[in-house]
Amino acid sequence: MKRSPSVFLRLLRLAFPLAGWMALAVLLGVATIGSSIGLMTTSAFIIASAALQPPLADIQVAIVGVRFFGISRGVFRYLERYVSHHVTFRLLARLRVWFYRSIEPLAPVRLQQMRSGDLLSRVVGDIETLENFYIRVIAPPVVALIVSLGSAAFMLRYDPSFALVLLIGLTLAGVAVPVITRWLSRAPGRALIAGRADLNVLLVDGVQGAADLIAYGQSDRQAEQVGQLSEELANLRVQMARIEGFGDMVGNLLLYLTTLAVLIAGVPLVRSGDLTGIQLTVLVMATIASFEAVLPLPVAFQHLETNLEAGRRLFDLVDAEPEIASPESPSDIPAVPALAINDLHFAYSPTDPPALNGVTFSLRSGQRIAIVGPSGAGKSTLAALLLRFWDVNPGQIVLNGTDIRDYDPDDVRHLFALVDQSTYLFNATIRENLLLARPDAPDVALIDAAKQARIHEFIQSLPDGYETWVGEQGVRLSGGERQRIALARALLKQAPILLLDEPTANLDALTEQAVLHTLVEASAGRSMLLITHRLVGLESFNEILVLQAGRIVERGTHAELITVPGGVYRRMVELQNEVLVVE
Repeated sequence: MKRSPSVFLRLLRLAFPLAGWMALAVLLGVATIGSSIGLMTTSAFIIASAALQPPLADIQVAIVGVRFFGISRGVFRYLERYVSHHVTFRLLARLRVWFYRSIEPLAPVRLQQMRSGDLLSRVVGDIETLENFYIRVIAPPVVALIVSLGSAAFMLRYDPSFALVLLIGLTLAGVAVPVITRWLSRAPGRALIAGRADLNVLLVDGVQGAADLIAYGQSDRQAEQVGQLSEELANLRVQMARIEGFGDMVGNLLLYLTTLAVLIAGVPLVRSGDLTGIQLTVLVMATIASFEAVLPLPVAFQHLETNLEAGRRLFDLVDAEPEIASPESPSDIPAVPALAINDLHFAYSPTDPPALNGVTFSLRSGQRIAIVGPSGAGKSTLAALLLRFWDVNPGQIVLNGTDIRDYDPDDVRHLFALVDQSTYLFNATIRENLLLARPDAPDVALIDAAKQARIHEFIQSLPDGYETWVGEQGVRLSGGERQRIALARALLKQAPILLLDEPTANLDALTEQAVLHTLVEASAGRSMLLITHRLVGLESFNEILVLQAGRIVERGTHAELITVPGGVYRRMVELQNEVLVVE
């Protein structure tokens, strides 16, 4: 695998800001296992010595040592767990913030290509998977190395053969077994991450489309697919558990064989008088205690592949090139903007027909322009280009004489107050959703914007008023209520340009007329670009552009266009009036 080292190093770099805390966790881990070794060896010394009935003074130091190591082991273990988990949770928090900030520039173009369940799996599941990487993969091998060298140095004081046997056993248990378990876990580990992502996609799609599944009688089929994927994941986890059991078995076997080898190597030395029986007992127990440092490593390396796969999935998304790039030295955004669109062309992909084809017009400060046309004419595409969600090619959008690409995209978006067709409300209160436009807005301004959007009286009628929770995506509100809250939010922003994409799509005819009248009044001193296929209240607009198949086929005021014999705008008005009469 060529990518694994790269992913591994990149994950390490993300953890580097907390390197000091991680070093402290390593030292505490070494102190914990060192205390365990000390407890085992002093206990062995006391028990073996007691068989010879020595004076109490001869074992007094060892007795104090047992008490010290017994207490210190518990204290160090607690501190090690506390620090390591503290580091892990802080790293996960950093990862979540880093990941969100990294993918935010990808919205909406790159993220539209992903399924919401897969994106959720990366944001939640993959990042949480990395908990094992930081708590099990980084620190334990360092702890094991230090403890192994320290134990070997201790054994070397008595005889080189003891140190050699111990190092061989620890190396096999701490290196060979983890390598084998990782090799065995590579395929199921990757499949586990991919399967979990597929299951999340299926579950999210199922929840979001539950009503349609029930209506079309496909709920049983959906449940069957979920059950099948769940069974596959369960089988993969069983496979991983078997590999984990194999690693534990081999590790414990090496522990017993190494202990036996130390015992066998020590018997001749005891017979020759070079070593006492008590010392051999201490060395045997030190060998057993030393394996505490390496026995967790097979499990850590078993899950390493899942950690690297989770990291790779995160980096694959983070490394995607944003559709829009910020200039190195952005121009200063004008306070009073004037837009000019020159020969604008755009297609979503080279194989798609052009959504816009040679569009040219200008929007002066304080001017109101309506863009009308049938569905698919390119109206919403134009709004997306103005907001710098895509770049034009060829053509040009000019802001006060400067190409819009010379400004920072965020600065450009601050000029617009947007209301689009798919209003998104967060699962928060009405007040919090409104303040999204201007967090520091006073209550007077917030209420005034709600009144202009004809939603204040409705909000006041709710038991909790502006503190009412709207639910996920505003599910507790009707479509019209959500749309009017979006209008209030746009008005509250006080941006110099109102960009309205079908702002009255979910409103009844009377409310639509009132809201449009209010918008015209509220837009005094601002520019307004209204994108709509509902030809209502357009008499007060300075200019109306009729889009058809990405081209401007007619332009003028309402009074001018309505008199054009056989004109597209006139036919649209007549057709709309016929529909209203039938209704």
